[in-house]
Amino acid sequence: MKQNLISNHVQLDESGKLIHLLGLEGLPKSQLLDILDKASNLLDNNGNLKKSKALDDMSVANLFFEPSTRTRNTFEIAAMRNSANVINVDLANSALKKNEALMDTMHTLKAMQIDMFVIRHKQSGLPHHVAQHLKGVSILNAGDGTNAHPTQALLDMLSIHQHKPNFKDLSVAIVGDITHSRVAHSDIHALKTLGVTDIRLIAPKALQHESERCDTVRCFSDMDLGLKDCDVIMVLRLQKERMLEAEIPNEQEYFENYGLTSERLKLAKKDAIVMHPGPINRGVEIDSTVADCDQSIILQQVTNGIAIRMAVMQILAKNS
Repeated sequence: MKQNLISNHVQLDESGKLIHLLGLEGLPKSQLLDILDKASNLLDNNGNLKKSKALDDMSVANLFFEPSTRTRNTFEIAAMRNSANVINVDLANSALKKNEALMDTMHTLKAMQIDMFVIRHKQSGLPHHVAQHLKGVSILNAGDGTNAHPTQALLDMLSIHQHKPNFKDLSVAIVGDITHSRVAHSDIHALKTLGVTDIRLIAPKALQHESERCDTVRCFSDMDLGLKDCDVIMVLRLQKERMLEAEIPNEQEYFENYGLTSERLKLAKKDAIVMHPGPINRGVEIDSTVADCDQSIILQQVTNGIAIRMAVMQILAKNS
């Protein structure tokens, strides 16, 4: 997909209301905070999810062109807790396999009275393309290529806020495959919007941010230096094929240099929190003792993901 199709303006109407959620770059701080506030109100004092009738009589279709369990399930649960009808489109046996054009399939689904599409696709910009050419339906980007994963970043921001209310004074370290991670890209945009000025990207050189972008964030190849006195550690999932591209011969070598261990966690502040988008590769990106420790909020992130996705759906339904 051509890069010029990835335009943040596609998700806003003429009055500035959010009509799609495609990415966080350029999203006004007020709208980002509105999503976080709405999601917070969908959790009770014990962190349990509430139910809502906000999408009663509406239909949400999940279209996952890439394999996913956690993200697809949380979107499905979020829609159901909003009282929506949920359709998980069987892409393996869909008309796309019979050479039907993608947009023809989208128009056909719209004719079935679908109100929202949740789309995950390996091609960067695909959800933006659909949003530009399909009117009257809200599009939620559940991850496109290496471009963006907005709801993951939003749930990350909600999770951080529950433990560290003042974003402005935080030092946040993101560890792993920065280059290919749509999660990292969206998290960086969200953190900057919320006023975080100390963002540290820790990765091998071949998986690091482009050098020109290191002017606005701090890039480290040394894990110990990058973790020093940070408040938040966000560990990214590493895919094996990316290790080969980065000339990392095996998982053990990666873990020795960039795995988050109990000893490395001590380099951060005593009250630092540990995060991971999942699924976890234990012993590759993170040691089990850290993943399961009191400073880990990984499972809390999962619950928050449902609240965030519920909140986004409610805002889009209201603005549609």
